[in-house]
Amino acid sequence: MEAPALVVMAAGVGSRFGGPKQLEPIGPNGETFSDYAVYDALQAGFGKVVFILSEGVEEAFRGRVGKRIEKRCPVKYAIQRLEDLPTGFSVPPGREKPWGTAHAILSCKDVLDTPFAVVNADDFYGRKAFVAMARCLGELGEGTPLRGCLVAYRVEKTLSEHGPVTRGICEVDGNGYLLRIEERRGVQRLGERIVARDNGEEIEIPPGTPVSMNMWGFTPAIFAELEARFPRFLRKHRDDISTAEFLLPEVVGELVREGRMRVRVVPTDEGWFGITYREDREEARARIRELIDRGLYPRKLWD
Repeated sequence: MEAPALVVMAAGVGSRFGGPKQLEPIGPNGETFSDYAVYDALQAGFGKVVFILSEGVEEAFRGRVGKRIEKRCPVKYAIQRLEDLPTGFSVPPGREKPWGTAHAILSCKDVLDTPFAVVNADDFYGRKAFVAMARCLGELGEGTPLRGCLVAYRVEKTLSEHGPVTRGICEVDGNGYLLRIEERRGVQRLGERIVARDNGEEIEIPPGTPVSMNMWGFTPAIFAELEARFPRFLRKHRDDISTAEFLLPEVVGELVREGRMRVRVVPTDEGWFGITYREDREEARARIRELIDRGLYPRKLWD
């Protein structure tokens, strides 16, 4: 079987961070989160990489990140554009932010014909997570319902010390398949408790609860579903179309509820970290230095 592809979503605008997180150096030689994700993916058996970029960041990303990785494996680029809409729809006045993660994946449908994993460009996932994902992708079959997989993290390993975060809370059946995923905002640690403050209510989240960090695995069959559902999303959100987002967890959740998709949830005990807030940068760099000191990564990643 052909090696799976890694898709890195790097088109975000980093509104809370205050800049393009996908270009933020966290390694000692300017390496980004994407560098470490690709390094781990290649070690785990992935064969090529697709970067999803916005037009505003494309030139800088290709020059600072892409040129390094192009020397190590086949690389393709897909551009997520606001104007890439179904016939009959147009960009609403004032809309500047991308259409969301599901639209990002749809933007690379013409460059993928193998099973693929999806990750964010501003998250560190860990080697074991990529190994688990590669194994799961190798077991996906075709047919109905669609097959997919999700590497899920323990909620307590995904929090920021500098403010609340949004997390996809997963409900999993006894056989390890996704039953439901619900996005919760305002997730943070309060003393010994982990709570979400969402829509005016406080919800306690038990330690060990599996959460999505957008590390999904799909076959190319997912593209047909995304194409069919995007116009429905646009019609449904005509009243808040300037801000609404076509999000991957919501689409997957719909497909699971409708019985059109089965998603295997693969738990990992890896320690995630990222840079939701600007104050997270130094902690992320310290975590990388620690991993290098432990011998898990070379000091110069692409030497």
